[in-house]
Amino acid sequence: MIFARKIKETFFKKSNTVRKHLTYPDVSMYEMVRRCANKYPDLTAYSYYGNKVSYKSYLRKIDTCACAFARLGVQKGDVVSIVMPNTPEAIISFYALNKIGAVINMIHPLSSEEELKYGMELTKTKYALVADIVYSKVKKIKDDLKLKRIIFSSVGESMDPVTKIGYKLKTLGKVDNSLTDDTVSYSRFYSRSKFFTGTIKDKGKGSDIAVMLHSGGTTGKPKCVVLTNKNFNAVALGLLETTQDMGPGVSTLSIMPIFHGFGLACTFHAVNITGGEAIILPTVSPKQFDETILKYKPNTIGCVPSLLEGLPNSKKLRDADLSFLKCIICGGDAISDKLCERLNDFLYDHGSEAKVRSAFGMTECTAGVTMVPKDKYKVGSIGYPIPDTDVKIIDPETHKECAPNEIGELCFSGPSVMVGYLNDEEETKNVLKKHKDGKTWMHSGDLGYKDEDGCIFYKARLKRMIVTSGYNVYPGQIEQIILEHPYVETCAVVGVPHPYKKEVVKAYIVLKEGLVLNSEIKKSIKEHCEKNIASYALPYAYGYRKELPKTKIGKVAYKELINDKDEESE
Repeated sequence: MIFARKIKETFFKKSNTVRKHLTYPDVSMYEMVRRCANKYPDLTAYSYYGNKVSYKSYLRKIDTCACAFARLGVQKGDVVSIVMPNTPEAIISFYALNKIGAVINMIHPLSSEEELKYGMELTKTKYALVADIVYSKVKKIKDDLKLKRIIFSSVGESMDPVTKIGYKLKTLGKVDNSLTDDTVSYSRFYSRSKFFTGTIKDKGKGSDIAVMLHSGGTTGKPKCVVLTNKNFNAVALGLLETTQDMGPGVSTLSIMPIFHGFGLACTFHAVNITGGEAIILPTVSPKQFDETILKYKPNTIGCVPSLLEGLPNSKKLRDADLSFLKCIICGGDAISDKLCERLNDFLYDHGSEAKVRSAFGMTECTAGVTMVPKDKYKVGSIGYPIPDTDVKIIDPETHKECAPNEIGELCFSGPSVMVGYLNDEEETKNVLKKHKDGKTWMHSGDLGYKDEDGCIFYKARLKRMIVTSGYNVYPGQIEQIILEHPYVETCAVVGVPHPYKKEVVKAYIVLKEGLVLNSEIKKSIKEHCEKNIASYALPYAYGYRKELPKTKIGKVAYKELINDKDEESE
């Protein structure tokens, strides 16, 4: 096979051994960045719409920002919410607060008023750094929150003058710039650092609680995940050890959001502690992702599958030289084998040695558990555990460890596992359990298996598994088969309620560009399924959509599909 030949030619040029155990300094995240900045002062730490900032300048900005927060009254242990997209101000503030020893509560800027209120009340937020695009919502709830101070930061703060003008025109009338007495602009807040007369000594330890991220938890209720400095340092160091494609001067397209563990730990912190360049962008459109790649020419990319789907068909990339691309890390959602193979062939044909390397994690594990190493590529796998991390597959009912190739629940133990859920001891006990081996294991609620080599394969969410007429159906397997049909661009399979079968399989399908749905296409796809899928697992119904709904971070919104009854269906 051509694909197999390409794997052999490009992926196994050399063997790179990934160490199983690493040393983790007992320090803060800030200290890891400080050491890197002192080692590589003249290298570019980040760029924002073309504006490049060296590590020397980056560290100075962080230290100045820490003084500004200290003058505002922020102390060790205080909770400060950052409600920002990816901007220099957000990441500078993150490390500045970490230097002080404050706990940083990361909240999605597109959250509703109620979500913002809940996230800040739960964590007892005292101060908040808020983007201009979300300030109007925070303004409505600030009196209920009793915040000591709000810092207002424009997404255009660090843009070059021309881009900043464009941003202001684009957001004219869409953002509230009328600041109340308890709100200060970022530029004014930052300039007041000169009035701070004290000294800030970073005394952070690895075990110190540093960050709070928000997750659905195992019950679907909003959960606040409590994480330490070591959690983030361990994931970042583990990623660097496993990828072996990141390092001094290597640029990374840092587009995964900072309010998500994948973005914060893998596309920012891992870059910032190794001398790499973080290419910061607040938003990226899947339809313009090809333009983004050509404009910034990143060496590595961390992203979700939805951003990659359109690349093989991109007219802008048809004759492009992509040799600058060395590594693509795909996480946040499962990527189909078909898309992965198409992308790998596409990259090879355009001069890139990169392969789409799946990574797996969850917020409760600082978004990092497994990853495909450079020299152990297996299509469909999520790779091997990162250093010092153990993965166990167990029967969800009996907790007995599964044999190779037997599907069970994925459990994790290692330095990336969270402290627990904030103020929710019961839910914490549901997922963090001490086994007979004496280790504490994170029960993921995800299904998968290990092969004989210890390589891990993800199958589905335990709750996404469909039980129909007593049979277990794994949506990912059905999706893989449907994606093999030449008319199908992408699809999602869910279980919908049924009066006596409990659940039935429903497939939502997006056709390839240019195709118009008709009876012949429907018949062809249905016959393809009947030929390749067991009768008990066959889709009971097919829904056709122009696109699949996505969550705020780009995952397929399966819950929305389960409740959707308006699409064209059969």
